[in-house]
Amino acid sequence: MARKKTNNREEPIEKQLWKAADKLRKNIDAAEYKHVVLGLIFLKYISDAFEALYARLMAEEHLGADPEDRDEYRAENVFFVPPVARWSHLQARAKTPEIGKDVDAAMDAIERENPSLRGVLPKVYARGNLDPTNLGGLIDLISNVAMGQAQERSADVLGHVFEYFLGEFALAEGKKGGQFYTPKSVVKLLVEMLEPY
Repeated sequence: MARKKTNNREEPIEKQLWKAADKLRKNIDAAEYKHVVLGLIFLKYISDAFEALYARLMAEEHLGADPEDRDEYRAENVFFVPPVARWSHLQARAKTPEIGKDVDAAMDAIERENPSLRGVLPKVYARGNLDPTNLGGLIDLISNVAMGQAQERSADVLGHVFEYFLGEFALAEGKKGGQFYTPKSVVKLLVEMLEPY
């Protein structure tokens, strides 16, 4: 899935995204930029999951489902995403000069609605060293991750992109970057050695 070839290029989608995201980085250090990129990918991931469940709950309203009831999302292990934090809202505002403040506000709103995320999400988007135009370009880039994919498969694609970006940031940071990243091949070997049941 992650190595899916595109019609116009022979590179995997995650490699194309990395090149584009790295170009938008300009002179920001990789150690700092990873929080920007990975935070946005996570936001897109939870927003996609929320939107899918929201659409299902809307269709089941006649059966008593409430698309704005946070408990409906908790029951399905989906994070509740308030309107100001939904990807569609941020994508619509991507070209505005206030996009950094909007993304930081979105992260705050998600943390307020989901106690398990409190204090975890990055709020680095309104900083002066992050150009709003580049941030908007990054949002547009990430918006295209699941294009052409079935809704159920978009989370899988986003997961592969997230994993690929983690690896690339670990490489870009050198020794200290690998402390929170274990390559897929090592994970696979460990699982085979442990033979969990």
